[in-house]
Order: sequence, then structure tokens, then C-alpha cells
Amino acid sequence: MNKNSIAAPQNGGGAALTNSTLFADIRALFKAPVLIANVLPVFTGFWLALYFTGASFNDYWDVFFLTLIGSTLVMAGALVINNWYDVDIDTVMDRTKKRPTVTGHFSLKMVLTLGISLSVIGFILLLFTTVEAAIYGFVGWFTYVILYTMWSKRRYTLNTVIGSVSGAVTPLIGWTAIESGFHIIPIMLALILFIFQMPHTFAIAIKKYDEYKAAGVAMLPVVYGLPMTKRQMAVYVACLLPLPFYLGSLGTSFVVLATLLNVGWLAVSIYGFFTKNDLKWAHVIFLYSVNYITIMFLMMIIVTMPMFR
Repeated sequence: MNKNSIAAPQNGGGAALTNSTLFADIRALFKAPVLIANVLPVFTGFWLALYFTGASFNDYWDVFFLTLIGSTLVMAGALVINNWYDVDIDTVMDRTKKRPTVTGHFSLKMVLTLGISLSVIGFILLLFTTVEAAIYGFVGWFTYVILYTMWSKRRYTLNTVIGSVSGAVTPLIGWTAIESGFHIIPIMLALILFIFQMPHTFAIAIKKYDEYKAAGVAMLPVVYGLPMTKRQMAVYVACLLPLPFYLGSLGTSFVVLATLLNVGWLAVSIYGFFTKNDLKWAHVIFLYSVNYITIMFLMMIIVTMPMFR
């Protein structure tokens, strides 16, 4: 695939970008909502490591900034490289046609250089925290860029499983900047994130079924249909049910609220077997999943704040 042959501007070429267009292009290039969503688990992992080791934030503020900035740059680099590599299928899918790699606002050579540069700088910053944090950062980057984007996304429905690994390591990066990751708390955080991403991604695939099919992306509903996808979604959500009980050290309130969230999500998932409007149901699942993971990780921070101890 000749990437440079796709880089010709589609906006008439040569026209200066307005500030609003430039901002929109940068936002799309970095997949801002995805990037921001991945920063919260890094912070939560770091915060909980301080809490469970009894360490003071004042003693680790420099490590905090290195961890947050380094991990953000690594994730941004991976997302930018994903945009560079996927430019051919992005031209087919309606939701990605306005990305600057498709419109030609940014050259593909510049995008690739930016993605690599951000990744390298991010890894260097993480190495100033701990080697373990840098290793988890690399595992996330390698899984997303190589195993997901370049290898499995277009070939296998297991691409969702592989891609979920990259998101699952984010709290491990934050935790291991302070303490070894061989602890039940960061492991459970990673497991929650891994399982959550499966029904979350399946919901997106159902909503964008026609686009994924046209682009030839091997998403589960495209290859095996909606009934199979619905069954897998319900199974994955059910797998979340026992996990809050492994986080009992966060307090009874957290366990109860997390369990209620899990039961609610399972009920919405089961409703999918009876609905006649799959697109509307998939949208509800998508919204529930986004709010679910945000509430879960914010709760972990809130229940461990000094005033709640």
C-alpha cells in the first residue's frame, strides 16, 4: 500500500487552514476523546498506588508529571500512527472522512514522523519514573500499533480482544510508577478495563456496521452477525460482576455502587435479545459503557480521598 499516493489534499490544495479547522484537525488526529479517556486510568492507578503504599503526593509530584505526560505522549503517538496507517479505510468510513490524513491537510510523512517522535519522547519520560512503567507503556503501544492496527484489525474478529489489551495496561503504568504491579488492585483495574472494552467496542461496531463492512474491517457483527455479538456482549458484561468484590479494600460503598452498575449494564445487555431496534439499543449500550468506566474510576479516587478515609 502506497501511503503517499493517498496524501493529496482533497480541499482544493493550498488554501490556508483557519484556526477552527486546524483545531478540529488536531483533535481528530490525536483522537482527543479516546486520548483523554485513557488518561483517567493512568491517574487512578497512580493515585491508588500512593494510597495503598501510604506515600505522600508531595514526595512524588515530579514522578506524577513524568508519568502523566509520558504516558499521554506514548498513547498520542500510537493514535497518530493508527491514523497514518488506516488512511485507506478512513476514506471509506463516513465518521473518519474528515480526518486530516484523509483531507490532505496534514501530509502522511509528517503524521508518521509526529507519531514516532511523540512515542519516543513518551517512552523516555516514562523511563525516568520506573522501568516497569515504561515496559507497560511499550506493551500498550506495541499491542495497539503492531498487533491491532497493522496485523489483526483487518483480518480477525479477535482484533477487539487484542486492542483491549492496550487500553487495559493504562492503570498499570500509573501504579508501577510508584510500586510493583504485582498487586491485586492494579491487576483488577486492568481486568475491568479489558473486559469493559469488549461490549463497548461491539456496540460501536453495531452502530457503524455498514461503514465497517464497506471498509472491510473484521468486526464481530460484520463477520458473525448480531445474534453472536449480543451473546458475547452479555457474557463479557457478566464477567464484570465478581470483580468489585476483589476491590473490597476500597470500601463497602464502592463495592455496592460498582455492583449496581454491573447489574444495570447486564440488564441492558440482556434487553438486546428482545429489542427490535438494534441501533438504538447499541447506542444505549455505548452511552452506558462510557459513563460506566468513567464513574467506576472516579469512584476509586473519591473513596480514597482523605476526607473519606
